[in-house]
Amino acid sequence: MKILVINAGSSSLKYQLIDMDSEQALAKGNCERIGIDGLITHKAGENTVSHSCDFPTHAEAFRELVRLLSTGEGAVISGMSEIAAVGHRVVQGAELFSASTLVSDDVIARLETVSDLAPLHNPANITAIKACQKLLDKSVPQVIVFDTAFHQTMPPKAYMYPIPYELYEKYSIRKYGFHGTSHRYVSSRLSEHLGKPLDGLKVITIHLGNGSSIAAIDGGKVVDTTMGFTPLDGLIMGTRSGSIDPSIVTYLQEKEGLDAKGVSDLLNKKSGYLGISGVTSDQRDLVASANSGNERAKLALIIQRYQIKKYIGSYAAVMGGVDYVVFTGGIGENSPETRTDACANMAFLGITINEPANQKAMGVLSDITTADSKTKVFIVPTNEELLIARDTKEIIGK
Repeated sequence: MKILVINAGSSSLKYQLIDMDSEQALAKGNCERIGIDGLITHKAGENTVSHSCDFPTHAEAFRELVRLLSTGEGAVISGMSEIAAVGHRVVQGAELFSASTLVSDDVIARLETVSDLAPLHNPANITAIKACQKLLDKSVPQVIVFDTAFHQTMPPKAYMYPIPYELYEKYSIRKYGFHGTSHRYVSSRLSEHLGKPLDGLKVITIHLGNGSSIAAIDGGKVVDTTMGFTPLDGLIMGTRSGSIDPSIVTYLQEKEGLDAKGVSDLLNKKSGYLGISGVTSDQRDLVASANSGNERAKLALIIQRYQIKKYIGSYAAVMGGVDYVVFTGGIGENSPETRTDACANMAFLGITINEPANQKAMGVLSDITTADSKTKVFIVPTNEELLIARDTKEIIGK
């Protein structure tokens, strides 16, 4: 069985074709600059195809990716009939969807009612789903996997904001959490590796990339997470501020003459590592700049690692202890220094890092603690596309 996984942005469409017998990606690629001038990069084995295309909408991008999957140097299938199903990543399912679901007209209609909760993502996700419906045979099932679904187990004490309750009822303002597919994948992969069921474990999963979030998972259920109403909340990130005093928003509007969009752009696109360092939003460049003596780059890294440490401690308190801490994502999997600093001086929580093992472990599933460390710290590489494909296979199998 071959499943096509789609991750659509406002002007992009990333994809992977996964062979579910081996659970290996046969091909992957990205359609960029949709609605502008268009560029596609397609990789299959040793072959990489990249060229400009006219992509007025996601429909044209989808048509081109299918063509590259089935013809030319990057072909891995003979035709669209080999695609058994399509799995879509959708950012925001709100309180309507607590699990992955089969696409239907009713599901799309319900999804459109919460698009204003993720205006940059959900409309693009829906557009991609509709494009697939037009171009694939109606017999090909499609499944939606939500970023927010895994976090729907949070209790009200964790997801409610202390604002007038009627605003929650009127506008659905609450903590939703994101990166749910990653947190679910790495926690289940850890359980599989250990041979222990999640329902007996207290796990803190730390997804670190250009966007970053942490989740407290008690008995396989999320009880709290750092991202909130939007992915802006929580940790410092590449260009996002993370949590700040809400009064800063109105203060900046007054002092800088900014409107709502201006403040949103500042906090989402000009803050985080970029805002503090004044140099870059990429951690690799941030580390290089810090090593060359840039004090502001050093400060950005210090803030990042301090905040991770703070959340590990607070989530251990929430769960009444912690058995495993998991680092994942581009930074989490590949930055030994981040892991070292974030877990330093945490013997009181039972965490003792094995530094040689930590330095050696890069992007592979690894235990980076000492033999006597009561709380174990692991690197678990994430694979959100595979989780989406697995959910898709399970749902169409029913």
